[in-house]
Amino acid sequence: MAGILVDRLGVTHYHYDFHAARGHEDRRIAARARRGEPYAETDWESVWIGPSPAEMAATVLAGFPERFRWVLDDLSGLVTSRPVVVDGWGCRPELVAAVTDPARMVVLVPTDEWRLRQAAQLPRAGSLGHRVSDPELAARNRIERDRLLARDAVERAREFGMPVIEVDGSRPAEVIADEVAAHFRPFLPAV
Repeated sequence: MAGILVDRLGVTHYHYDFHAARGHEDRRIAARARRGEPYAETDWESVWIGPSPAEMAATVLAGFPERFRWVLDDLSGLVTSRPVVVDGWGCRPELVAAVTDPARMVVLVPTDEWRLRQAAQLPRAGSLGHRVSDPELAARNRIERDRLLARDAVERAREFGMPVIEVDGSRPAEVIADEVAAHFRPFLPAV
């Protein structure tokens, strides 16, 4: 979606998930050190098998504020004359609303049916990529965790009056991009 908006609107794209997965590891290590936690490789069993999906969701939600500060740091150093579109699951409505006009956010969320269909059809969506004792349970836990996080994002977006667009696979990405672009057009300079 962001790629389509870059092409159509001439905006700069900041991809939260890319930076969080690659560029923020040093910040995660430093944060652990500040808390006095020793550095250790992630125990994927304790991430995907041990806790319930609700506990997993609570852990992820608790980590978003710190990670969002890293995004804001990145954005403050981004030099561009074009408006910036920021996308990614860590751009939570309550965090965005704290730093800008809530009208500048749109929440795209998959329906439960679409999430399950994607998990069944796309190998990347249906697997974890980490070795665990019960890969099927871990995949189910992740799907349920993500459902809970999506539901929370929708609830928070509605609290702030942010539009929510459900993605169910019935409309092409270009059509959804039309809707998102129409929402953002008032915030863009006239071309």
